[in-house]
Amino acid sequence: MGLSPDGLAEFAAALAAVLEPGDVVFLQGELGAGKTTLTQYLAQALGVGTEQYVASPSFALLHEYSGRLPVYHMDLYRLRDEDDVEAAGLPEFLEQQGVAIIEWPERLGSLTPADRLEIHLQIEAEETRRLTLEPWGDPWIQKLGRVAATLAVPRVR
Repeated sequence: MGLSPDGLAEFAAALAAVLEPGDVVFLQGELGAGKTTLTQYLAQALGVGTEQYVASPSFALLHEYSGRLPVYHMDLYRLRDEDDVEAAGLPEFLEQQGVAIIEWPERLGSLTPADRLEIHLQIEAEETRRLTLEPWGDPWIQKLGRVAATLAVPRVR
């Protein structure tokens, strides 16, 4: 079953609740799959205000936002490989006390952190996306358990 925009926002809120300083989230999917949209929902759930418009950093490579945790949103689409990533000075943002959200993370090569969450987005229909979550490292396995528990709680609307 795919997620509507409301479902995607609900997932982002549950994920944001477990994010901690130093966490790394990879967003993978074809162009238009919703990577930047998911980043917008995550940033909003992390307290990034509307005065900080969250947009794709395709040309800037990195946008920084202030919220409950700093958000470092990287888009590596225009880079070829880890040498380009290093030349752009981006590896330092993988070690900051914020959350690194990275689109097109395969460009990191050997710079890929061992502990990370990979989110694969697939287009199901015009307004729905399928998310596949792949945790790397015990901390992420535990965090995803908490996200799943949050999303499984019935809500009264």
